[in-house]
This record gives sequence, structure tokens and C-alpha cells, in this order.
Amino acid sequence: MSDSASYLAYVASVPRLRAAAGALLRDNEGRVLVVHPVYKDEWDIPGGMVEAGESPVGALLRELQEELGIAPPMVQLACVDWVPPAPPWDAGLMFVFNAGVLTDSQIAALRLQPEELDEYVFAPPTDLDKLLPPGLARRMSAAILAAGAGQTAYLEDGLIRLLP
Repeated sequence: MSDSASYLAYVASVPRLRAAAGALLRDNEGRVLVVHPVYKDEWDIPGGMVEAGESPVGALLRELQEELGIAPPMVQLACVDWVPPAPPWDAGLMFVFNAGVLTDSQIAALRLQPEELDEYVFAPPTDLDKLLPPGLARRMSAAILAAGAGQTAYLEDGLIRLLP
């Protein structure tokens, strides 16, 4: 096998990792925007899967425009969470971006994409563990802490992982 064929075979053997990007969006009372997808029973955060060749920020901005009809003026990475495999899903990297505080007029202008979302609510941070799946609730709690400190957190399965 030639060197280029060996290299191409190696590249083809490298595992792929799924990724998703979500938004930490709040109202002026500090409540967090959560959405209810029509295709599952659990609440979620605005955002979605990163498509092939797309950056996490690009995915977030695309999903916010598609799902809610908004384009936040700023996004800053709040956390990255490595999520272990949970069949049928492989392991993945979940990015949460602090997308700021929505004004009353921006909230009034929210338009849910009916093929994807049927409801939204602004929930106090203390209630996220009642609405969201456990791993996502942990991720969002860490994202809120990191965003409040102007930092970025690295998580594994929603738990802050301190690096040496």
C-alpha cells in the first residue's frame, strides 16, 4: 500500500464524534429559556446537532433562527460537555453558548417552528432539574455558573472536570 493509501485508510478509521450546540438564553429576571420539542417528551434547550462541515457556533445560529426566529447579538462559549455513549447514541461533545438576555420585545417576537417546537417557558435556574433530563440539567447549571464568572467550563457528563 502506498503512503497516501495508508494515510487515507488511517483517516477513514478515525472515529467520528457527534456534536450539538445549545443556547443559554435568559430573560431580564434571570430565568432560562427551555423549549419543548414535538418529537420527544422531555424539555430541552434551544439548539441542535452540528451538521457535517458546520462549526458549533454556525449550528447554534442556524438552529436559533430556524427554531425561534432570532439571531442573538452575541454568543460566548460557556461550557463544553463530553457525554459518554448511551445507546443508540455514541459519545458526543455538547457546546453551550451564553447567548445573553432577551429583551421583552425579543421575547414577544419569538416564533416557534411548529415542525420542531410546540412550547417554550422561562424557568428559574433552580427549576431546571425538574424540567430537563439529569445530564442536561447538570450541564446548564455549570453553564450558568461559568457564564456568570465570565469563564468557560469543561464538563464530563455534566460534571465539572478540573484539569491539572
